[in-house]
Amino acid sequence: MRALVIDDSRSAREILADILKEIGFDVLKARDAREGMAILAEIKTADVVLVDWLMPGMTGLESIHAVRANPAYSEVPLMMVTTETEMPQVVLALEAGANEYVMKPVTREMIIEKLNLLGVVIP
Repeated sequence: MRALVIDDSRSAREILADILKEIGFDVLKARDAREGMAILAEIKTADVVLVDWLMPGMTGLESIHAVRANPAYSEVPLMMVTTETEMPQVVLALEAGANEYVMKPVTREMIIEKLNLLGVVIP
């Protein structure tokens, strides 16, 4: 199982990567959405992509639009993981194509619950 974590915060990337590794994922990490898009293009798919909203350059919301605009990635589960807690942001992310939305700070249990909701089988 492979996960891609896209977050401009090094500590957030590491926390998410550690959680995912603990439950059996191989994890790739990107410092921003552009790097995340490049990694996704290189690996062709992932079992789940976790993306932060607030990043310099391309935002997480823009990256979700970009992923969903590419038919090759139509089935890739996308999870927005962010400090954005207002309902209009949640709606925007889901309308853009995010499959799940998690508000930081996250816990291992929250990530496992969302993965279960996505139907991502935990190894």
